[in-house]
Amino acid sequence: VAAQNCRKRKLNAILNLEEDVCNLQTQKESLKKEHSQCSRLISQIKQKLNNLYCDIFSRLRDDQGRPVNPHQYVIHCSSNGSVFIIPKHLVKSEQKQDTAKEQKQR
Repeated sequence: VAAQNCRKRKLNAILNLEEDVCNLQTQKESLKKEHSQCSRLISQIKQKLNNLYCDIFSRLRDDQGRPVNPHQYVIHCSSNGSVFIIPKHLVKSEQKQDTAKEQKQR
């Protein structure tokens, strides 16, 4: 009787594990679909942002009325909502300083 109960518990454990595997496989497929949708949306948003960036730079002019070169400047949005056009070389040096500060804090 003890051996029979042991076999029964073992079969129940196996059945529960098989059910868990099926549930996890279903969850995995669902997460794959969600990941694919998110990746697609991110790509669309990146494309829209790139189009907006190009549109903004096509309309910008310097003091002499010449177009602003998007290869030399970047658009910077501050936390208070202000938008600035900053030379790229300044942004790179600021990023280096921020990275150094983060490493020191660690």
